[in-house]
Amino acid sequence: MAPRAAGFCIWLTGLPSAGKTTIAHELTPLLRARGWYAELLDGDEIRKGLSADLGFDRKSRETHAGRVAFVAKLLARNGAIPLVALISPYRTSRAKARTEIGRFVEVYVNTPLDVCEQRDVKGLYKRARAGEIKDMTGVDDPYEPPEAPDLVVDAVRNSPRESAVYIVRELERQGWLPPASPTDLPVGFPESSPSRSWATP
Repeated sequence: MAPRAAGFCIWLTGLPSAGKTTIAHELTPLLRARGWYAELLDGDEIRKGLSADLGFDRKSRETHAGRVAFVAKLLARNGAIPLVALISPYRTSRAKARTEIGRFVEVYVNTPLDVCEQRDVKGLYKRARAGEIKDMTGVDDPYEPPEAPDLVVDAVRNSPRESAVYIVRELERQGWLPPASPTDLPVGFPESSPSRSWATP
């Protein structure tokens, strides 16, 4: 099925281990079930290939975000929905991505630092606090929360699936997605809009 409208980018930002990639994995099939070509651009995976030459200092992070934005722009202008799961800690980088891509939805996955540390299966926070890793976002490198994100998701009170459903409903409400017909919805997807309480005010 061909996309029903022009493509656009969904850019999920938040601290390491906030839940960005997990939510994006839940969101991808929901969009595909409605006929969209949705492609997940995981910042960690892209680093292994496209940005393997970069470090983690500010300039490298900004360059990495710029490369991801370029790929997302190519996908969006060809009718796809790139789902970017990227820490992208600096407001300037995200602003440049918005300008570069044009059709851009910034989703702030608002998870407190202490919760992120508890969820950190890779042990990166622990290694950073022990001095084994430098320039770790949230420890010795800042994360600049969005000042006016298009969507805010509370990934503490809500499961990744609930967060993905919330995003889809908000995209409908804001006009990015047309309302779905029952045949567009995967099994178990609620037909009514979720509570606004799923997002952080």
